Amino acid sequence: MHRHAWVPRPAFGLTGLGLFFSLVPPGRSMEVTVPTTLNVLNGSDARLACTFNSCYTVNHKHFSLNWTYQECGNCSEEMFLQFRMKIINLKLERFRDRVEFSGNPSKYDVSVTLRNVQPEDEGLYSCYILNPPDRHRGHGRIQLRVLMEEPPERDSTVAVVVGASVGGFLAVVILVLMVVKCVRRKKEQKLSTDDLKTEEEGKMDGEGHAEDGAK
Repeated sequence: MHRHAWVPRPAFGLTGLGLFFSLVPPGRSMEVTVPTTLNVLNGSDARLACTFNSCYTVNHKHFSLNWTYQECGNCSEEMFLQFRMKIINLKLERFRDRVEFSGNPSKYDVSVTLRNVQPEDEGLYSCYILNPPDRHRGHGRIQLRVLMEEPPERDSTVAVVVGASVGGFLAVVILVLMVVKCVRRKKEQKLSTDDLKTEEEGKMDGEGHAEDGAK
């Protein structure tokens, strides 16, 4: 039986507000949700969760995904999994057959699972997402830490109850913000396309008048 990754339970209050501001749409980029830090027990399986919000449904012919690994913040990134019309597992030497795609792009989930985590797997894991016609690429980064022993259990019943209440409220607010943002983004892209068409039509009219004058 596999042991699963251990994630510390967050305390709410200011943490809840921090979560809210981290999930509120930050402008024009695609919204990607990942755990900032993931603590995993040595020898267990770790699910590197990466989900995203987009104003458009996923078309597998145009959708693209890259997963990369960095040993440290200043180290070069090594790509270990891609999506180009299908999942492509690059099977890096460090991971071999331990990486498994466990998401579903059609449901805006591009998570991967790392089997039998080892201490040398510690580092930064990034998911890069592009979902045309959305022009903005999304990026999420996870700091993976490997624990040699399981931490002691703590009673967090109150935190869980409060967290569930705050989380439900934030989910509704974020959904409303996403709908508003998607409407605005589609209008902006339509206006941009219309302006380009108008400019091209103006050039064609100008060329037509020039030819009439020459005659």
